[in-house]
Amino acid sequence: MNSDQFKATYNADQIPNGEVTYQSPSNIALVKYWGKKKHQIPENPSISFTLNHCKTITKLSYSKRETQDEKFSFDVLLDGKENVDFKPKIETFFNRIEAYIPFLKEFHFNIITENTFPHSSGIASSASGLSALASCLMDIESQVLNLSEAERIKKTSFLARLGSGSACRSLEGELVVWGKTESIKDSNDLFGVKFPFKVHDHFKNYQDTILLVDKGEKQVSSTVGHNLMHGHDYAETRFKQAHKNLTDITAILQNGNLEAFVELVESEALTLHAMMMTSRPYYILMKPNTLEIINKIWAYRAATNSHVCFTLDAGANVHVLYPENEKAAVLEFIKTELVAYCQNGHYICDQIGLGADIV
Repeated sequence: MNSDQFKATYNADQIPNGEVTYQSPSNIALVKYWGKKKHQIPENPSISFTLNHCKTITKLSYSKRETQDEKFSFDVLLDGKENVDFKPKIETFFNRIEAYIPFLKEFHFNIITENTFPHSSGIASSASGLSALASCLMDIESQVLNLSEAERIKKTSFLARLGSGSACRSLEGELVVWGKTESIKDSNDLFGVKFPFKVHDHFKNYQDTILLVDKGEKQVSSTVGHNLMHGHDYAETRFKQAHKNLTDITAILQNGNLEAFVELVESEALTLHAMMMTSRPYYILMKPNTLEIINKIWAYRAATNSHVCFTLDAGANVHVLYPENEKAAVLEFIKTELVAYCQNGHYICDQIGLGADIV
């Protein structure tokens, strides 16, 4: 399988001016991908829960340019304000996908986007943002190409990956795998695929309460962090571990072993941050309150035999994962024991969802 299958040839004159709006969620990886090769290819496979409430809503207006040149033409508004910091990211994204979306230089685009959660604080805003934008672009292309729903989602995931690797896991739900692994027959490095097996009832409507320990910008971006895996002393061992954990969690999600799920997911989260702390240069994205929350979760679980656990993305915030049948008890625990460690007491109650959708 190669990327040439996603190239398309058509006459953009068939596309009238218009606008389209999509919403796309973030996702939280259970087995993490950290480190990538050229062209946004992951060094190891990953699997994630698609979220429901943490999402980006993007309206894309497009109009024919009177004159064309070699530059892309677009403006970006984030949360109602012009965002010049986003323009280089969109420029890079457009450059990467131009071979697959041939109308990009023929239109001027107004990109109006907003998040339901804090940007750049470790809740994968790039995943939701780039998957929403890719969805809008594919909606435009669908006006001239007769693609099936499966073909459209596959290409949208492929495009989103070129903007942000984890974005390819946000198009569908409830569980999405990205990266070639022997555990999943049709898995590949070019786009995400839905978890193909029947999931145990324990994992239906799984809950994710996100504790906002630090809503500020990360001091080290994920892009920089991924690059630091090149030449990392423990990189190859980590990649092998991720393959094994993907195989293990494939079985766990089917057999419903919550104890094994907790152990694997927490180990993955700590391994991700261990890679950051042992890279060169090394850095720490966790905050003191991140560790306080982790220790509180461990103590609560030991005292109650709960199946609550934590995971982390590339940031300080803590994703508290738990089965739906423990929702009342865990939320009470969060309110009485954990909210004190959140910035301004802020947290987000979410659960697994079904992916991107047109608005």
